[in-house]
Amino acid sequence: MDDDSRYEAVRSRDERFDGVFFTAVLTTGIYCRPSCPATTPKRHNVRFHPSAAAAQAAGFRACRRCRPDAVPGSAEWNARADAVGRAMRMIADGVVDREGVAGLARRLGYSARQVQRQLTAELGAGPVALARAQRAHTARILLQTTELPVTEIAFAAGFSSVRQFNDTVRDAYASTPSELRSSGRRGARPGPGEPDVPSGGIPLRLAHRGAYDSRQVFDFLQRRAIAGIEEMTGAPGARTYRRSLALPHGTGVAEVDEAPGAPGARWLDCRLRLTDQRDLTAAVQRVRCLFDLDADPYAVAERLGADPVLGHLVAARPGLRSPGAAAPDELAVRAVLGQQVTVASARTLTSTLVAAYGKPLPAPDGALTHVFPESGALAAAALTELGMPESRRATIRTVCAALADGTVTLDPGADRAEAERALLALRGIGPWTAGYIRMRALGDPDVFLPGDAGVRHGLRLVGAGLAAAESWRPWRSYALHHLWNATTLETT
Repeated sequence: MDDDSRYEAVRSRDERFDGVFFTAVLTTGIYCRPSCPATTPKRHNVRFHPSAAAAQAAGFRACRRCRPDAVPGSAEWNARADAVGRAMRMIADGVVDREGVAGLARRLGYSARQVQRQLTAELGAGPVALARAQRAHTARILLQTTELPVTEIAFAAGFSSVRQFNDTVRDAYASTPSELRSSGRRGARPGPGEPDVPSGGIPLRLAHRGAYDSRQVFDFLQRRAIAGIEEMTGAPGARTYRRSLALPHGTGVAEVDEAPGAPGARWLDCRLRLTDQRDLTAAVQRVRCLFDLDADPYAVAERLGADPVLGHLVAARPGLRSPGAAAPDELAVRAVLGQQVTVASARTLTSTLVAAYGKPLPAPDGALTHVFPESGALAAAALTELGMPESRRATIRTVCAALADGTVTLDPGADRAEAERALLALRGIGPWTAGYIRMRALGDPDVFLPGDAGVRHGLRLVGAGLAAAESWRPWRSYALHHLWNATTLETT
């Protein structure tokens, strides 16, 4: 897009471009998302930036009406497999906060200078500025939804000093932390002896773009929910998905509601309870990955909706998503347990594994009692509780050993093609398992599983062969889910 076409998107308040670029207004010093409902500024007063960090670095502060800092990230970063796409996924997971730019560069296999140059060229900001913008957003959430002391919030959001925290909040929001807290306060401060964080956890609105087929996602997760680490409560249409999280600094529990918080809402309501508030950024990103909240349903529908084979499926299920994983290593083990068995059988096997080897939560939270076992622990485990042949148990140990020693890397910035090659080199791992892990654990939107029984059945229902999948690139993961759901649509 050129600037004139961007301005036309702003004039039409086109939400398809929220997160793709940001609009900065010279006369107000404010930057917005393209769909901001405020009066459209004059063309000569508008500048465009490829990221919120670039707008902030140029001296603009976030609009209080459209909250551009809370917009979903560009779906481009999920689709791209290059260094910039991988870097953006790692920054979103908090790698720069935990390991610095040097750690980010090391994971990418580049020098810090190369990473700085590539990110600045494409996003108008380097890794430090991008991480700083993300910290500012995290700080605003904590200031406005908790009563944690400001000093604790500074370090929980990833800042290295209170002064840096104060300066960043003033730059991003034109308010002091205290003013920002006052503007978002929900009720009175807790009294003596009452918890700082609401008992329901830190309340969040996890934004998404376009239509969102929550029924499909919640059905998918409910069929696969593992006792001890996941549960689904409530009736269809008003369900709440709950799961435990193993995080860099501790553990957590996430709750996500199926029903939208308001008519036409473009978000899912979520609550996070964390043993260490520094894990907020990582926890949010992992929930977003699980629910595929950074997808671009417009681009998917444009490609698949026009397809003569899939068009009617896409029309019947607008906003269908490809669920990812909250814990990539966990998903890899679950994929192995799911080899050549039904979903129900895989669920039973995995629940047995969690009961035998899972790490207990500090305190049970409803039906949640554990976090998933660590790869290192499973690599040395006998696994006799599973009642599986030794060859299958050996595969689990092999995969877990490879994850523990770094032979296979499934972190947010992993090279997807390299990870798949490393998985296929392991004894007992075939194309289905490696592809399923690539699709869910690494969030690849362009995976197809030609050997999957459900896919073949879906293809028969729509009257197509395997060759049809080539025309569905780069969104074959979504096509796969449409085929999996084709049986349901045929019987309703």
